[in-house]
Amino acid sequence: MEKRPHLDILLCAPRGFCAGVDRAIQIVELALQKYGAPVYVRHAIVHNKYVVEGLKAKGAVFVEELDEIPETEAPVVFSAHGVPKSVPADAKSRNMFFLDATCPLVSKVHVEASRHFEEGHEIVLIGHAGHPEVIGTMGQLPVGAVTLIETVADANAFNPKDPETLAFVTQTTLSVDDTREIVAALRARFPAINGPHKEDICYATTNRQESIKAVAPLVDAMIVVGSPHSSNSQRLVEVALRSGCKVATLVDRASDIDWSLYGNLTSLGVSAGASAPESLVEEVIDAFAERYTVTVETKTTAEENIAFNIPRVLRDLEANSAR
Repeated sequence: MEKRPHLDILLCAPRGFCAGVDRAIQIVELALQKYGAPVYVRHAIVHNKYVVEGLKAKGAVFVEELDEIPETEAPVVFSAHGVPKSVPADAKSRNMFFLDATCPLVSKVHVEASRHFEEGHEIVLIGHAGHPEVIGTMGQLPVGAVTLIETVADANAFNPKDPETLAFVTQTTLSVDDTREIVAALRARFPAINGPHKEDICYATTNRQESIKAVAPLVDAMIVVGSPHSSNSQRLVEVALRSGCKVATLVDRASDIDWSLYGNLTSLGVSAGASAPESLVEEVIDAFAERYTVTVETKTTAEENIAFNIPRVLRDLEANSAR
């Protein structure tokens, strides 16, 4: 029998689910438990196909817009990415019972943007066009009140109405380093620009990127478990490549691994985006264990113990399920 090559797997910690994702999934599961199927969910609750399929199997029905939902008393859940103000307004006008699963750290950005607007600031949002979180944040304010900046080039080309009344907010799932460069470009041009009281990029995004930076230089290749639709997962791959890892790829699950990339591999780093369940990380490790003799070690760069409250109407169930 052919001897399998040895492979050292270095697991990034923290990785995988963050508190906002955990809360959003819990809201859908508890709503199904309390009200029965169907529970309608506007947009993917989190950007992970495996999670979405699992909730569908339990009775969740995913739609992109509220007008796809028939007249119903069933609950409607808004995704963790947040929604424009027009969405809850539309739901109220149709007498829908809705539960908001927006991550509290995204809601914080919404509140900041609204506060800046009320104070008469012109607002810049650093983020990626078309991402649901960006659509939700821009949708908190009237059309034209927010300018989207995606790159340093955008920051350098931006011409505000009044440089003295500028403020910026950011998407929560961006590259920390890219965002720092964009903010520096804005501050260099507009020294009076107002920023958030506390950084908008969420703790989980920052922690996962820092963990990748610690592991990437130590391994031959990195695998990030996460969806191609997930902004924070894509940023992890970029951070790994920038941190000196020659091969870094994003996989939804083990069946997506391109084995041709891993010829003479002796060490592998593994992480997961904030919406990827740990079961998919284990699946990837098992796939390598079929081809290599593996040792697994965890490199921890931060401890996470944050949890967010779920809506009051579901808290009795949460208490019971925690017993």
